Amino acid sequence: MKKTPKPQSDPERRCIATGAVGSSHAMLRFVIDPSGVVTPDLAGELPGRGAWVTANRSALEEAIKRGAFARSFKTGAKTPEALAETVEQGLVKAALNALGLARRVGDAAAGFDQVKRLLKDGDATVLAAAREGGEDGKRKLKALAKGAFYVDAFSSPELSKALGRDGVVHVALKKGPAAERFKRAAARLEGFRSAPALVKS
Repeated sequence: MKKTPKPQSDPERRCIATGAVGSSHAMLRFVIDPSGVVTPDLAGELPGRGAWVTANRSALEEAIKRGAFARSFKTGAKTPEALAETVEQGLVKAALNALGLARRVGDAAAGFDQVKRLLKDGDATVLAAAREGGEDGKRKLKALAKGAFYVDAFSSPELSKALGRDGVVHVALKKGPAAERFKRAAARLEGFRSAPALVKS
């Protein structure tokens, strides 16, 4: 009897700008709204045919420049002037929402001493530090991180709002689904802000 293939939880997609094939978690999905405007679908939940772009600002700008959305959707596609900024803001919001979820399920620790304790116990899989945090404190905690995912893409006010307390500079997340969700969101944000992606000629 022929075996039914197992469904892929993270199918591969092809970037319409670079031609690269990769995990959907490392790409951005776009759809066309009823008025023909290219719209980011960062959660991958909007209906309709999707077009995928590597999670990198340069790749998105190249897709816009080359008219890749119109070719992918096989129709006229209007791209807003501030599309890249809208995407970046959406990625920041998604990551901070994931951080807030980790707090609500009890998987987040904030404050230097609490974070240090979680790292020393080996229970942390994420270490986040505010951009404006002191370098000495960051260095000490990173030395205890033991391979934990590290990110410093957010300001202290952003971290504080996500965690519902003032003055947050250091955050650690326990191993679990909430931490994995945050890691994926933060990695896409860092990828979007990183060096230019290679674009096929």
